[in-house]
Amino acid sequence: MSIILGLLIPFVGTTAGAGCVFFLKRQLGPLVKKGLLGFASGVMVAASVWSLLIPAMDMVVDKGKFAFIPAAIGFLLGIGFLLLMDEIVPHLHMGSECAEGIHCNMRKTTMLVLAVTLHNVPEGMAVGVVFAGMLSSEPEITVMGAFALAIGIAIQNFPEGAIISMPLRSEEGLSKKRAFTYGALSGIVEPIFGGITVLIASYVTPVLPYLLSFAAGAMIYVVVEELIPEASVGKHSNVGTISFAVGFVLMMILDVALG
Repeated sequence: MSIILGLLIPFVGTTAGAGCVFFLKRQLGPLVKKGLLGFASGVMVAASVWSLLIPAMDMVVDKGKFAFIPAAIGFLLGIGFLLLMDEIVPHLHMGSECAEGIHCNMRKTTMLVLAVTLHNVPEGMAVGVVFAGMLSSEPEITVMGAFALAIGIAIQNFPEGAIISMPLRSEEGLSKKRAFTYGALSGIVEPIFGGITVLIASYVTPVLPYLLSFAAGAMIYVVVEELIPEASVGKHSNVGTISFAVGFVLMMILDVALG
């Protein structure tokens, strides 16, 4: 039950964020959006370091100065995986008119949701692999540490849910219910991929360090490829940078204090 709850926590964050469409009448302002994107970036980078890469290296500390090898390999594979998905899956980023991935005749709204859904996959994998590490009784991963990551991902999912549902309402003209549904469904892949990762990792415990760093690489790809560039669009502002710092420190505190 604790694992099921942990896997669902990030989805709850996305759903709560998407629910903002019922309470906010206008679309998110540029500075607010920059702040939310910067905050989400900070949380994801801190989670990648403290909750994924460091435990991955701690698990193979017996390798001495070569303990970085599983983390380095897994990290690069995670980057490569998301790069490949970006090239294959048809999707459209908010504010862009040019779709990415394989050409198709999907509706614009569908491709907008697919863009967010695609980038929620590594977050679900990250939570899943951490709970798998907890199940395998790895001393580097505690129950509270696993929940700290799930809570951190949920916190950064809240603004992501709002960022997808609000524009769907204001720019695409969808009803509040449909905008909320699309926003919430963009996060459903997290518990799904989290559960799949738990099932896989439970059978391949020796490669847990690789899976942890794989999830970290995929998350960093999302930050560098999408979140930070989107937080820098338009008139220059330090809001995104300050929010990044706040998100990073918050996730670091969560992981160190609870883990």
